[in-house]
Amino acid sequence: MPVTTSLVLATPAAAPEVARRHVLDKLSVETDPSDVHADMSAEAGGFVVVDARSREAYGQGHVPGALSLPHGEIEAQSVAGLSRDDVVVVYCWGPHCNGAARAAVKLAALGYRVKEMIGGIDGWRREGLPVSAGDSSEPAAR
Repeated sequence: MPVTTSLVLATPAAAPEVARRHVLDKLSVETDPSDVHADMSAEAGGFVVVDARSREAYGQGHVPGALSLPHGEIEAQSVAGLSRDDVVVVYCWGPHCNGAARAAVKLAALGYRVKEMIGGIDGWRREGLPVSAGDSSEPAAR
């Protein structure tokens, strides 16, 4: 049976300025694997990448250069080595995981500027980007 009333248009679209502001707000707290990788490859600096999953998950595969900082361990003392001049890019497993969001909330509460890498390690892998294994934890960018 054909739809006679648009489901898409049942709720009117936002005014262009409202839509622009909404998307800019999203971009201010999100980034994606492709942009992170491009900046890391170009040594753009100004950010550090944090893997908010367990140390075991980190050891099995992580973004090269990411720091291992499980979200449950984030407190003032555990992040003292992070520079407040850098944006902290956090990630977890993927869209089905809220570990990165939990890490971002804690880091922001401690005064750090944060962005969540949407897609997490799953998105990183799906884009065919390199993954490191092991437990070394070196800063990804500064």
